[in-house]
Amino acid sequence: MKLAYDVSIIIPCYNEEKHLARNVEEIRKVMDQTRYNYEMVFVDDCSSDNTRVIIERLIQRFSNIQSLYHKKNVGRGGAVTDGILIAKGEVVGFIDIDLEVHARYIPSMILAIHDGFDVATANRIYLYQQTGLFRHIMSKSYRLLTRIVLKHKLKDTETGFKFFKRDRILPIMNKTRNRKWFWDTEIMILSDREDLKIIELPCLFIRRADRKSTVRIIPDTFQYLADLIIFRRRLKKDSLL
Repeated sequence: MKLAYDVSIIIPCYNEEKHLARNVEEIRKVMDQTRYNYEMVFVDDCSSDNTRVIIERLIQRFSNIQSLYHKKNVGRGGAVTDGILIAKGEVVGFIDIDLEVHARYIPSMILAIHDGFDVATANRIYLYQQTGLFRHIMSKSYRLLTRIVLKHKLKDTETGFKFFKRDRILPIMNKTRNRKWFWDTEIMILSDREDLKIIELPCLFIRRADRKSTVRIIPDTFQYLADLIIFRRRLKKDSLL
């Protein structure tokens, strides 16, 4: 069945008022130069700033936008999942709206899906910056840890820049359990275990010094480790490890 759009771009939002409108324009500049019929799906995860007001203004300006507003904060995984479920595109994907990985890479992801891949994601190549160096080291360490613990060969499971063939990812998405940050690890490892065809495309990552991360280093690190152990046990129980 032919869906309404070629591509659905899910934009999970949490307190994004400072850069939301500007970065949406960047996305539109990129996509309007392509041949793809696309929509943007905004999922606001109970922001406390003016994010929702900005989304409503965007909806008034553009016809290819739909929105979903959470009544309580559920986490990035839940926001992306809910966005994909209401998306109307044959290719679905999400990006972090801070554009630390720029929207210019979106067409490459879509092309990879059209070339036969089920999943296309950004393999973040970090531009050296003193700002955020500690988080960079933590990210690299987590990548290595997941490869050891979960025995996979993927390079960057946590990137906030993932695109999927919709009909292939929906059954995998239904098997995920985590609604927060660990969802990224789940969706990628389960896709790999179910033999989906995955490509990781190198993309420059430039950390924004003016944006405060919502990641809480110490509590989120312990939560990641706990989620990692639980997920490993689940994989072993299901004979997927």
